[in-house]
This record gives sequence, structure tokens and C-alpha cells, in this order.
Amino acid sequence: MYLQRKQDKKLQANAKNLRHHMTKEECHLWFDFLREYPVRFMRQKIVAGYIVDFYCAAAKLAIELDGSQHYEPQGLQYDAERTKSIELTGIRVIRFTNLDIWHDFATVKECIHAAVQQRLPQ
Repeated sequence: MYLQRKQDKKLQANAKNLRHHMTKEECHLWFDFLREYPVRFMRQKIVAGYIVDFYCAAAKLAIELDGSQHYEPQGLQYDAERTKSIELTGIRVIRFTNLDIWHDFATVKECIHAAVQQRLPQ
């Protein structure tokens, strides 16, 4: 129990640090879309023991932005395990590359909006 609390506090501190030091791509998505989105999103939220970039509780939707390190073999394997663990809780994970954010932002926004609408309770 003590070890779990220590890990939780470390994870919470890490999430707070990540909120204060977002990547350029995370800042762009947050400040230019998600912050004012009509359904609430949170930044760097702890979900299923992991920190997701953005999370919408109402739609049970996590959004991940992936830089180049995510496409190396070790990164791909870790992300697959992480996504599986998160999705076992009923949360859908959608991923975009950093290049998607810069080169196709309109499509990123459309995909997020469609996913939220699809997953909101009717």
C-alpha cells in the first residue's frame, strides 16, 4: 500500500510537470482547439496508471500526440501495451503524429470532434 501511494504521488508530480512543460504540438492542440471545445478536456491526465496527453471523461476518450520516438521498435511496443491497458477500462485512445498537428490540423480537429460525438452518451 505504501509503495502504491508513493508511485501515485510520483505519477501526479510527473503529470503536473508535463502540464507545465507541454510540447509545441500539445500547446497548439490545447490552445487552438481543446481548451475552448464545448466538451471538457483535461491535459496530462492520469488514466489506468498512465499519463495521457488529453482526456475527455464525458466521452471516455484519450488523445495522444506521438513524436518520432514513438515510431522506434521499443516505442511502438510500449505504446501498444499502454493503449491496450487503457482501452481495457473502456476508454478509446486515438493517436496523431506531431506532423499531423502541423500539416493537417483541420483533419485532426474533425477526427477528435467525430470521436467525441460518437462516444458521448445519447
